[in-house]
Amino acid sequence: MTDTAKEYAAALYMLAAEEELTKTVSDGLKIVSAAMRETPEYLDFLSSPNIPVRERLSAVDKAFSGTVHEYVLSFLKLLCEKNHARLLHKCIADYEDMRHINDGIVTANVVSAVPLKKAEKEQLKIKLEKLTNKTVLLNCYVNRSILGGMIVHVDGKVFDGSLRRRLHDIKEVIK
Repeated sequence: MTDTAKEYAAALYMLAAEEELTKTVSDGLKIVSAAMRETPEYLDFLSSPNIPVRERLSAVDKAFSGTVHEYVLSFLKLLCEKNHARLLHKCIADYEDMRHINDGIVTANVVSAVPLKKAEKEQLKIKLEKLTNKTVLLNCYVNRSILGGMIVHVDGKVFDGSLRRRLHDIKEVIK
């Protein structure tokens, strides 16, 4: 099923890219995603084969017409018509992956022992952007088990500056 989601996402991305609307479509998809996460039963409704397609399409119109770009609206309707509404979140994730790749954006997952302050996040972001030559989006998590420092996963690389790792390295040297 993931190939199907990728195909839908790629078709939407190509259409949006042709019109230079990738960001606009992305913003619309975020609105839809938030609505579906807020009210999960709505996605159940759109996915239900027991509800006539015209009712599901009408519900999509009522919920999102005038709120999202027409490409996003048509995309939602297509998923409903083809009984693939359950793939929506995967389609959105695949679309965002394509947009990030084409726009030179990478996500950095940062794990630290304590929450990072705003200034620390900004400094880290700047350093990672210099390192990768890409725009970096930070996802920060706290895991006290690393004891101190941080672990950064970005662009397929891992930078482990955790205290736990340093202690492990010292232990190996002593052996």
